[in-house]
Amino acid sequence: MGSEQPRLHYGWVILVVATLTIMGCIGFARFGYTLILPPMQAALDLSNTQTGGLATGNFVGYLVLAVVGGYVASRYGPRRVVGVSMLLTGVTMVLTGLANSFGGALVWRVLTGVGTGGSNIPVMGLLSAWFAPRRRGLATGVAMAGASLAMMATGPIVLRTFDWYGEDGWRYSWFILGAFVLLLGLLAAAFLRDHPAEKDLRPVAAADGSVIQVDKASSLDWGRVYRSKAVWNLALVYIAFGFSYVIYATFFAKYLQAEGGYTEEAAGNLWAIVGWISIFCGLIWGTVSDWIGRKYGLALVYLAHAISFATFALWQSPEGYTVSAVIFGLTAWSIPGIVAAACGDYLGSRLAPAALGFVALFFGLGQAAGPSVAGILADATGSFVPAFLLAAALSFLGGVGALLLRSPRTAIRDNS
Repeated sequence: MGSEQPRLHYGWVILVVATLTIMGCIGFARFGYTLILPPMQAALDLSNTQTGGLATGNFVGYLVLAVVGGYVASRYGPRRVVGVSMLLTGVTMVLTGLANSFGGALVWRVLTGVGTGGSNIPVMGLLSAWFAPRRRGLATGVAMAGASLAMMATGPIVLRTFDWYGEDGWRYSWFILGAFVLLLGLLAAAFLRDHPAEKDLRPVAAADGSVIQVDKASSLDWGRVYRSKAVWNLALVYIAFGFSYVIYATFFAKYLQAEGGYTEEAAGNLWAIVGWISIFCGLIWGTVSDWIGRKYGLALVYLAHAISFATFALWQSPEGYTVSAVIFGLTAWSIPGIVAAACGDYLGSRLAPAALGFVALFFGLGQAAGPSVAGILADATGSFVPAFLLAAALSFLGGVGALLLRSPRTAIRDNS
């Protein structure tokens, strides 16, 4: 069984579908808010604190699924969980477009976050089953390019929708992006498979002669996840990314328009440039982490983020904003991919979704706190500059923490 591998390994089909899933659940559902925020804020008469609260609500929803989603996916299979979660994400995005108050928008953004967590965590964990460790960083990095693809598409879609529908453009933007997510969810349900054994295959780049084996859910040692010192260390490092990047992504367009003199179109175009540049960042840095190790890869990316956020705050000119956007684009979505690969390295393919869900709990805590803290700082100081400097400081600390991570071999030995 599995003695002959097809020319096109089905793992590459899994990778394409995973990338499109990330495009929907992260790119459209989360980053669509960046460009839709200014007219939505004006239409609903929201303060900066309230707009930060909407983003926080979304991430609280994500946090809820991060706690249990990985375990559910490990037990019942990522395919089912992703399909249902993408449906929830698409429907609640459409309903966000119908909101007429802060309270209504908050409810739908929270539920969108629930769907996002139930899609992102399992599909990233799934890649650990389909790709052997020496290709795992590459695969998770490629999948994160889905967020970049969404950024490239979101700018033109949202700006054109604003032109067509005027003051109601933000509503129709949510309708259109939600419809795309629903279509991508159907694609995921049709083509995802939970393990190479379902196709009589070994993982991509697995050693010849390796045995196809699927652990039964009842036989898994679930306690290994929260007993692992390496996973705890990784979780604490991951907080810094959640807190810092989300400030930049949430208030990017708002800051440029309010303090940088940019128009909606100019801010959208620069955000689209981030998307274009970042499309290969996950592939590049995931592969780098395969070569030099996860901790060194993470440390380099965190350092780049710190420089980007500080530049955005302190170099207040079109040149400075562009430099910041380019640096961020070169590294934007690399950290989640490297973290997902590390979870597979530490605990194996079947427990990888559970481990990723566990570390995503900490990521979600940072992500939930970031927008609210940034909004409060902006209202208190009249500027987003302190918020971006805080993001830069947290990124730097994340890089320092990454250097303290254990190697997979040491972690496995300590947990065995």
